Amino acid sequence: MPNPDDPIKILLLDDHRSVLWGLEKLIEGEHPRMQVIGKATTSTEALRLLDEVKPDIILLDLDLGGENGSSSIQALIAKSKARVLVLTGSRDIAVHDAAVLAGAMGVVEKGESAETILKAIRKVYEGEIWLDRTATGRIFLELSRNKASEALNPEQKKIASLTPRERQIVAEIGSDAAAGSKQIAERLHISEHTLRNHIASIYEKLEVSSRLELFAYAGKHNIVPGT
Repeated sequence: MPNPDDPIKILLLDDHRSVLWGLEKLIEGEHPRMQVIGKATTSTEALRLLDEVKPDIILLDLDLGGENGSSSIQALIAKSKARVLVLTGSRDIAVHDAAVLAGAMGVVEKGESAETILKAIRKVYEGEIWLDRTATGRIFLELSRNKASEALNPEQKKIASLTPRERQIVAEIGSDAAAGSKQIAERLHISEHTLRNHIASIYEKLEVSSRLELFAYAGKHNIVPGT
């Protein structure tokens, strides 16, 4: 359990600076219990910030100027131990569910009260999932379906064994066969050494032995950026 005396360190990610300002003021009102340690308007900027700050919670808007929300969540989780709480203006339950399946610990709508948003932050920090019962049922059903599908397809088991970062790397290689290690490492904001370690793990998990085989595997199984 987190130490109740420690402040909840929060990284804010929203492409509207006015929203960032409002959220920061809201959270400042909870000082010293909560603390904003960083703000970003794109997932790329947030990933760079994670090299400097160690948040407990990433409060993330799904609609980041056309960025894929699920992909952003996976990338952030791959680089940080922070728990992701989605703050969204969308009421589309499919969008909400996709965020949780991508790794978010909960979804709260922007139309909710300030008290509800702060409560969601506290509960997710404590390790709880912030979902209503209907959403929880849908998520469990979808996870059950995914498990059943994996059982029928041994290749899906291999793919499911990939970490979010490894899946990103496979997707990058699968989408651009000509990209070199340096280019892929720069896109993912990691070192070439780290990339090589990930690729060695990917080869073992997917039972491939070369970049060309990996490119073909990604195409065959439709592993593309944003999935």
